[in-house]
Amino acid sequence: MMIKKMTIKHLLLTAVIVSTVQLFTGCNAPKEKFIGLQLYSLRDDMKKDVKTTVAKVSEMGYKFVEAAGYSDGKFYGMSPAEFKELCETNGLQFLGSHSGQDVPDSANWEKTMAWWDECIDAHATAGVKWIVQPWMGSTGYESLDGLKRYCEYFNAVGEKCNAKGIQFGYHNHAKEFTTVHDGKPVYDWMLELTDPEKVMFQIDLYWIVEGGKDPLDYFERYPGRFELWHIKDKEELGASGMMDFESMFAARKQSGAEYGIVEVERYNFTPQESCQKSFDFLKNAEYVDFY
Repeated sequence: MMIKKMTIKHLLLTAVIVSTVQLFTGCNAPKEKFIGLQLYSLRDDMKKDVKTTVAKVSEMGYKFVEAAGYSDGKFYGMSPAEFKELCETNGLQFLGSHSGQDVPDSANWEKTMAWWDECIDAHATAGVKWIVQPWMGSTGYESLDGLKRYCEYFNAVGEKCNAKGIQFGYHNHAKEFTTVHDGKPVYDWMLELTDPEKVMFQIDLYWIVEGGKDPLDYFERYPGRFELWHIKDKEELGASGMMDFESMFAARKQSGAEYGIVEVERYNFTPQESCQKSFDFLKNAEYVDFY
């Protein structure tokens, strides 16, 4: 009887301890949303003071960054290891980057591929998961043959990235939807002419709407191809009233999106205020499910 009483007391005491630990460690607290920021959003601040700006991004609540400042083997003038350390010291992951080169002709192919080798090595040293080219030159818009050249080129770059454990992707603007070759928008051709094993797509939700198309239509027709989202509005998120983010998030899994990155290009406030408001918009929206 004494042993049984002690066992009951022991169990009750254990339950109290566990509850207390949970209370003070936040075990029952809601998970924080895992949202990143494209640093082009703070381009002027990054030019003035990289370290202070990166620290501010963390204070806003963002969990990772996507760079827009790679050049000559460095990120914002810092070595890959230094910039990675700066991010991690501030509680941020350095997950991706925007960079790229125009499609080369046969005479410049080797030189361009050598540039990519250096670029990819720098990104591999920084430990990023993806490199995205956020533009395409006039060659891709002037003719279907030119666009095919670009897609072959992107496949080649993607193969190089894969060899170093990095994904390669493409980021759209509105022109890919308003330019048509043989009755089909440029973006559709790109989705069909690139190898899904080598090229993924970072869909910019604002620019596709600005281009007159519906992202939900693309999610349905090309499921799983949009592994990254640029979550954008005309200014800070929610400001324009033209973006139906809730319906887009309802189809997020169908799209294939694994990461959501805020980008703010135009502002109603200071860039930092606009980035903060954009984060708060996603944080407070119950339908946003990036964790």
